[in-house]
Amino acid sequence: MSADTPTILATSGGIRPGVRVWREFSGLTEFAIELSGVYGRAPRVCCLPTAAGDSPFAIASFYDAALQRGIQGSHLTAFPMPNLSDVRGHLLDQDVVWVGGGSVAGLLAMWRLHGWEEILREVWQAGVVLTGISAGSICWHVGGPTDSFGPTLRPVTNGLAFVPYANAVHYDSEEQRRPLFHSLIADQTLPRGYATDDGVGLLYRGTEFVEAVAETDGKAAYLVQRGTDGSIEETALQVRRI
Repeated sequence: MSADTPTILATSGGIRPGVRVWREFSGLTEFAIELSGVYGRAPRVCCLPTAAGDSPFAIASFYDAALQRGIQGSHLTAFPMPNLSDVRGHLLDQDVVWVGGGSVAGLLAMWRLHGWEEILREVWQAGVVLTGISAGSICWHVGGPTDSFGPTLRPVTNGLAFVPYANAVHYDSEEQRRPLFHSLIADQTLPRGYATDDGVGLLYRGTEFVEAVAETDGKAAYLVQRGTDGSIEETALQVRRI
């Protein structure tokens, strides 16, 4: 199955501490699976753990979560070499591509090195739902604040830009995110963009923002844009609880 239009669910959530396993999938990942339209069989979800350096622990944690949920899980790694001979064919056969957190700058470099940027664009246009957390949210956008370069946040501006907006994640839990996001949009380093508190996701159909959704009560999402006088306008969005 595939979504009826190209679909991205960019999140600051989708996983949570598990009971029997270290991490388990939560409401935002469930929503991504729902968006794919799959029914009557186990959803096919491929994990790209590139941002975590293809950490074996991250991969094992994904499979534990997938087994618990009844997902047909798979993974695509770049280190020390791609583990799949037909990356394009495998990703096109998925219902959901799920991208984990870590270094978005490293993720983008490795994906481009291996030619995965255009494969992922084709996969997205074919209706496979693209989702992920943190780096797995920023990557689909033009860019946003990142700790890829160290504990003092810096901008990444070379995102895949499947959607033409900037993105800030962990907006309520990491104090550097909001002021840097504001300054990057104010000085036009980045275009207008969307920010998510932890537990919130942004749904895009094609290149258009559709809605903000939350797996946790009391969480927010924002549209941040530059005003005509150069000031920053931050607008709280309606957030639908899923």
